[in-house]
Amino acid sequence: MIRTVAETGSTNADLAARLRAGEHVTEGDWLVADRQVAGRGRQGRPWSDGAGNFMGSTVLRPGAGDPPAHTLTLAVALALYEALLPLLADPQALTIKWPNDLLLGGAKLSGILLEREGTAVVIGIGVNLAQAPELPDRPTMALSRLGPAPDRDAFALSLAAAFDREIERWRTFGTEPLIRRWLAAAHPVGTPLKVHDAGGTAIPGTFEGLAPDASLLLRLDNGTRRAIHAGDVTLG
Repeated sequence: MIRTVAETGSTNADLAARLRAGEHVTEGDWLVADRQVAGRGRQGRPWSDGAGNFMGSTVLRPGAGDPPAHTLTLAVALALYEALLPLLADPQALTIKWPNDLLLGGAKLSGILLEREGTAVVIGIGVNLAQAPELPDRPTMALSRLGPAPDRDAFALSLAAAFDREIERWRTFGTEPLIRRWLAAAHPVGTPLKVHDAGGTAIPGTFEGLAPDASLLLRLDNGTRRAIHAGDVTLG
């Protein structure tokens, strides 16, 4: 089920509040907003709520037999990737940047935010279908720059279906094929990166792929390799 609201603070916050109140939220149901006045991205950044864009959240409950919960971020990114591919004349222009940003022509097209709420994970996704915000530290892109903006409601249906398929693959086949498929959709090995840690320090290097635990492998300028478990990544 996809439920739409005209305006809210944050779809993630709304679902989290319902869970805290003891309300049953069906896994795979979506809450989609026409406008968010307090949308958030990773590391607390505000998320633009441009009219015609997709802004929605869903809930997943990891079980005892599921892969490690932190690998869910890769599965969500792949679901969004699969939903976006049919909308593009040049699918090769779409890439995933660790852990889950989608870039179109190297510019940020979407964002994903996963937040733990009790035993559940609230998953928020924002996609620039019609408008792209101007950000001071990175280029942005909207699909409307390539042609007519996709219909938000039709995109929501496609994303919900892709999400269900990808979560089923995640649960059935585990992380090894997930990482292989994620790497096939990512920017190439050898791409220059900078990883910004929690203190804001930038660590330059090149992309070396993912470790079996889904951490980012960064080849440093001195030739050593470092596994990155958390951080904000920029290209170049």
